[in-house]
Amino acid sequence: MTVDASNRVKSRSLYVFFALAYVVSWAIEIPLALKAQGVIDVPFPFTLHYLAGYGPMLAAVVVTWLTGGRDGVRDLFRRMFRWRVRPGWWLVAFAPLLLYALLAVALRLIQGQWPDLAALGQIDFLPNLGAGALFVWFLTFGLGEEAGWRGFALPRLQKGRSALAATVILWVFWVLWHLPLFFYLYDVTVIVGLLLGLLAGAITFTWLYNSTGGSILMTAVWHGAFNFVTGCISCKAGVAAAVLSTCVMVWAVVVVVWFKPAALSHAGKQVW
Repeated sequence: MTVDASNRVKSRSLYVFFALAYVVSWAIEIPLALKAQGVIDVPFPFTLHYLAGYGPMLAAVVVTWLTGGRDGVRDLFRRMFRWRVRPGWWLVAFAPLLLYALLAVALRLIQGQWPDLAALGQIDFLPNLGAGALFVWFLTFGLGEEAGWRGFALPRLQKGRSALAATVILWVFWVLWHLPLFFYLYDVTVIVGLLLGLLAGAITFTWLYNSTGGSILMTAVWHGAFNFVTGCISCKAGVAAAVLSTCVMVWAVVVVVWFKPAALSHAGKQVW
């Protein structure tokens, strides 16, 4: 790549990133949507849905390489696997699992029976994976999304903006990225809840990313854990998903009020 071309990509890196993330993910999801709607009839298995989670990661790696070379990519991967954080942040990263465990105990006391834990392994388009579903969520929509949204886009959006403003901008692009899912996986009736949930999640992720010094791993673990306890086929409309989603929304409000919009963290913004 010529110096001029590299400079052009660098000056428009966020636009290139979002466009590439959409192209990669939608190249998988749009055919699935067309197949589900009966527009096309091709041997395109719905299990490919999980590969769409790698769109943001691939976009982040490509644009980082074009603008920062091998050193930039090395730094991105270093943050993807930054595990040396204070122990308390590991507890935060696994908070969705801990909250689910507390909720399970509460339901046992109230209803007299435990939730069906085996159901957590039954996710869309795949056989029952048991606890293995947690790793699927972490490796696909956890690490795949977070390497892009938080690892690449967020620190660049935070430059010259408050963390809250950067988060809201990222939330808009994150919402649009989900659009094809409404044609083969989501019901249109969940759109309001999805919008609020994604906004609350985006604020929570910004708080976690900034607070851990830019650890993509922490946000990916939280993302995967949350999907695990709310994304199984029988979980989506269940009590656990509703309670946990409400907890995230409440925490998002606490983050904005307590940590303030400027950084959404006492540790300050991560900026590139």
